[in-house]
Amino acid sequence: MSAKDAPPPLPEPLLVEVADSHTHLDMQSGTVEEALVKAAAVGVTTVVQVGCDVKGSQWAAETAAAHANVHAAVALHPNEAPRIVLGDPDGWSRQGAREGGGDAALDDALAEIDRLAALPHVRGVGETGLDFFRTGPEGVAAQERSFRAHIEIAKRHGKALVIHDREAHADVLRVLDEEGAPDRTVFHCYSGDAEMAEICAAKGYYMSFAGNVTFKNAQPLRDALAVAPLELVLVETDAPFLTPAPFRGRPNAPYLIPVTVRAMAEVRGIGENELAEAIAVNTARAFDY
Repeated sequence: MSAKDAPPPLPEPLLVEVADSHTHLDMQSGTVEEALVKAAAVGVTTVVQVGCDVKGSQWAAETAAAHANVHAAVALHPNEAPRIVLGDPDGWSRQGAREGGGDAALDDALAEIDRLAALPHVRGVGETGLDFFRTGPEGVAAQERSFRAHIEIAKRHGKALVIHDREAHADVLRVLDEEGAPDRTVFHCYSGDAEMAEICAAKGYYMSFAGNVTFKNAQPLRDALAVAPLELVLVETDAPFLTPAPFRGRPNAPYLIPVTVRAMAEVRGIGENELAEAIAVNTARAFDY
């Protein structure tokens, strides 16, 4: 194993236990149990396991049912919706190459997400939203239809809405306004600037910060974190992606949350314990556990 592939070392434990509000254990190496033990050793005692497609959402629900400290979120990722409707000839997603199934196939997939969203250990509907980075204009209609359906599902089941917003800030905010956002709405891997953070704050949307808040070029994210109300701030790994500096490029996992929490506390100018306490309360409130 090269140094680049080696897992980063365990950070100093947090003294106040926190939750990783967004992780993908199914994409990480090792078992779920190993990941949870490692995370708990540094004070990360709860994780939200997030689905991106039907199979991943089923797995998230099963995993949450089996572990008291795992909560599930279920959804079709914004990039998944156009693949279901239009097909995925390149097989970019984990399912491999697929034929397009049209709107009927999207309806079937959404019906399964709706079924899973009713389960008690499923605490969120997401990650859903819009992604104009990977999906071209031909996929926008499918993405938006899927996003609107997820908003309706979240509201009907009283679950948190977990948003993936990539290069689509104005459209995501527009759709939330048009549909009426659920009571608890989380911008996962918050990627807006300070101006957008003020809009989110006014609407009561949670902003979850990931390891990219530590990246050198991420000053707009740090500016957003500086103005976000403390009671709306969450932390996440989005593991195995977005590993915080100085480990960028190596595999991420929930046990690395303390690295990001310490960087965030520095941006806020508060102690890590004070930030961790706020994050713990906020995450439990956001996901109603």
